[in-house]
Amino acid sequence: MESLWEYRWLLAQGTGVTLTLGLCGLALSMLIGLGGAAAKIGGSPLTRRLAGYYTSFVRAVPDLCMMLLLYFGGQTLLNKLGAMTGWWDYIEINSFAAGVLTIGFIFGAYMTESFRGAYSSIPAGQFEAARAIGMTAWQMFRRITFPQLMGYALPSLGVNWMVLLKTTALVSVIGLKDLVFFGVSAGRSTRDPFTFLMAILVIYLILTAISDAVLRTLEARYTRGRRLGA
Repeated sequence: MESLWEYRWLLAQGTGVTLTLGLCGLALSMLIGLGGAAAKIGGSPLTRRLAGYYTSFVRAVPDLCMMLLLYFGGQTLLNKLGAMTGWWDYIEINSFAAGVLTIGFIFGAYMTESFRGAYSSIPAGQFEAARAIGMTAWQMFRRITFPQLMGYALPSLGVNWMVLLKTTALVSVIGLKDLVFFGVSAGRSTRDPFTFLMAILVIYLILTAISDAVLRTLEARYTRGRRLGA
């Protein structure tokens, strides 16, 4: 326990990095998911096909393999392209940015299916009524589509967020100094890895419990109308 107290600030710093990474990855994945769902629902045959290939490919490849592929392969591809064109010199991808992009890319596929399923649950008559009274596309999205979309998608989004939060532990393999990185490093330094691994476990449990409480609050807010209507 003394070693934990000695390294408490490093663990706190790592927790902050992990949480920031998770939230940024969540925001990016939701944006990609909305775009992917729009492509699958109302896009052209080509965009629907591309969105289908994207979701199938991502869900078939292990997260760790995808992270290493995008981080090292993406960096190699960029530098080869720069050498061929002469447009830029050597580029080294920031590990935090790589983590956010990779997590956003991976979970964007899952968010795509979550949003697509949620959209199909909204009664089509509501869109017809909105067009009949002269609502613009933005007004329909803001007043009808998005509130109900979130209500129907939240259970699935909550599960995706929980998995995403755990997936942030993988970024330590590309050198990002997150919670797992600091915890494992401290365990090696003190020759007490079990204590620090248990600390990491407890911190993730706390983050999960807080996330669950927030998700329950959001679900109650966005499903209020359906409960009253029932």
